[in-house]
Amino acid sequence: MDAQAAETAARTYLTEIRTRIDKAAGIARAADASAGAGFCDKAVEISLDIEQPLYEATTLLNAMSLINRICRDP
Repeated sequence: MDAQAAETAARTYLTEIRTRIDKAAGIARAADASAGAGFCDKAVEISLDIEQPLYEATTLLNAMSLINRICRDP
């Protein structure tokens, strides 16, 4: 993979990572609001939805790291 392709992939992955983290943060805000309103059971239920976008962000980060390592090692 050439440097230009790696840079394009990294930018794309970073945008997708940010999207997933923003989604997780929105879910966390909703859970926090529910807990603040006294609905702790609902807050826990809502917070469980954070897992998938964080998993996806982590997977994208791992892919970006792998591409970086491939480009550094000839």
